[in-house]
This record gives sequence, structure tokens and C-alpha cells, in this order.
Amino acid sequence: MTTDIQSLLGNEADSLLNHECTTIPRSALHLPGSDFIDRVVSHSDRNINTLRNYQLLLNTGRLGGTGFVSILPVDQGIEHSAGASFAPNPAYFDPENIVKLAIEGGCNAVASTYGVLGSVARKYAHKIPFIVKFNHNELMTFPNTFDQTPYGTINQCFEMGAAAVGATIYFGSDESTRQIQDVAEMFAAAHELGMVTILWCYIRNNAFKVDGTDYHAAADLTGQANHLGVTIHADIIKQKLATNNGGYVALNSGDSSYGKFNSRIYTDLAGCDETGKGGHPIDLVRYQIANCYMGRCPLINSGGASSGAGDLEAAVKTAVINKRAGGMGLISGRKAFQRPMNEGAALLHAIQDVYLDDAVTIA
Repeated sequence: MTTDIQSLLGNEADSLLNHECTTIPRSALHLPGSDFIDRVVSHSDRNINTLRNYQLLLNTGRLGGTGFVSILPVDQGIEHSAGASFAPNPAYFDPENIVKLAIEGGCNAVASTYGVLGSVARKYAHKIPFIVKFNHNELMTFPNTFDQTPYGTINQCFEMGAAAVGATIYFGSDESTRQIQDVAEMFAAAHELGMVTILWCYIRNNAFKVDGTDYHAAADLTGQANHLGVTIHADIIKQKLATNNGGYVALNSGDSSYGKFNSRIYTDLAGCDETGKGGHPIDLVRYQIANCYMGRCPLINSGGASSGAGDLEAAVKTAVINKRAGGMGLISGRKAFQRPMNEGAALLHAIQDVYLDDAVTIA
């Protein structure tokens, strides 16, 4: 390992590397590890082929055998429009370069669209686990809407050799009820065929922005979304890193009424005050993990958008928070593919170095 994690964290190094979580103790969690399938997943109702594909995913890449994962996701050609996503590096209009980056970057798996992975399946499906993202929010409808539509079938994912399938649900959107039904049915079909299921467990509604504060990454709201995701048999939850809290309080201000909450989710479980203010970043993510059946369904956090300068520091910080909270890893795309392949691979290696470093412990 060549990544100087402490230097990259800068002034936050002491707070992030030495924080001890006293809200939800690590002893309450089902933590990632080399024996995770035997210790946790094998007790579920997942079939033998799903266990085998799950273990394959955990055994691949630089993190193989650790129980942690580093996944390259490139579904932005649909989710964020191809031109906008690939203009910084047009090489990634070619699907083969996406898979090459995942391999060069030492990833456990590559996640992309049915079209991308299908176009190179015979060449690469046996070289790195495929995660086929089967639904998407296209940005051609005017005005843009928050919806996810299936783009392929589960049988097609299976036939191209996928080890896993992925999907997004926009919890809180007008179309979320139908999305939950669609994804639940397709996850059940994927499990019958022995594939792992990964849910992009996002919330989306303009009402989640209150008085200038955006609660789309609030620990309380994303935590509940996670709990809905594990209910429909997601094997891994992908969630944005929690950056604040108090979404329920904000949405219940004035004469409005939204959902159900108890102030102890802030004070007792996330180290915040009764309104959700404060709280250490690691404690906020631990609350997200608690809602994933205390880690029985592992949490991977997304790497976020690329800002160019500062991407390496941001990626390492996110990895440290996820690992120390008890998460399984990072799924980072734009920070890697929107730069030359060697630089993208180096950034992925830096993320992986966090999970390979025994000095970065569970808080």
C-alpha cells in the first residue's frame, strides 16, 4: 500500500481515525469479514447459487478474501446522460473501456447497464463479476421526472453471465410504489436464478429540501429507505454517505406532517440533539447500517460526483467513514472514469488501501 491515509485526511485525520462510536456499539453489528457468507448470509433463505455468486464477488480483485468490496459503477450514460458523463473522457463511450478500468483498478465487480455489459459479455463475464443494472431514470422526458424503468429482463441478465443484478428505487417519489413492486418481483426472479441483488436505495422528492437545506442524504431518511430496501431482499444496499440528519424534524415543521419518528433516533442512536443537529459522520453512517438489519445486509456507500481537484481526498475520506462505521465498501464511478485510465485505477487503489489497512479499525 502506498496511500498515506492520514495525510489525505488532513485536519480531520484525528477525528475520523480515532472516533469511538458509543451510540450503536460495533458489538451489535454483523461486520464484513472473510467468513461473511458462512457467518451471516448462509443463515438466510438465499439459495446455493446465490451464495456462490456472492462469495465470487467477495473473492475477486485486490480486496478478495477480506469481506470488503470496491465496485466500479458506470450507469451514468443513462442516469446522467452519456454526453454529460463521458465528455471529460470520451473513451468511456466504448463499453470495453469501462470493464478494462474495473479490472485494472482491482475491483470486485463492474456494475453497468444491460446494454454496456451485454456488448462485451462473451469477452469479460468470466474475468470479472458483472452486476447488471436493470432499471434507469432517463433524462429525455420533458420535464425530467423521478422514475425508474426496467430496461432488460432478469433472464437476459442471467444469460449474459451476470453474478448480480442492481436496481434503483426513488423512495419518496410519486412513482415509488410501482418501483418497489417492480424491483421486488425482479429481485425474487434473480434469486431464483442464483444472482445477488444490490439496491441503489435513494430518496427523491423536491419536498426533501427544506429552508435551503437538502435532506436527500440525511441519516434518518436514508436509514428508513435502507430498511425498506432490505425488506424486499436486497443482498447489498448502496446508499449515499449520510451528510446530515433531522430530515423528519424538518419535514414536520409548521403545519406539515410526514412519516413517523422518535427523537431518540437522533439523541440515542446518532449522537445528535433532538432536532438531528450535530452527530459525528461515522455515527450517522452507523445509523444507516443499523437499518440494514444491523449489517446482515451490508452497506456500501456511493463515491459521489467528481469535482476534479480533491477527488482523491474525498474518496479516501468516504472510505474511512464507511469502513469505520461498519460498512462493506465503496462503489465509486465518476471520480474514476472521468479521468485517464491510469489515474482512475490509482484512485480506486487508494480507496481499496483504506480497507486493506488494519490500522483503520471499526469505530
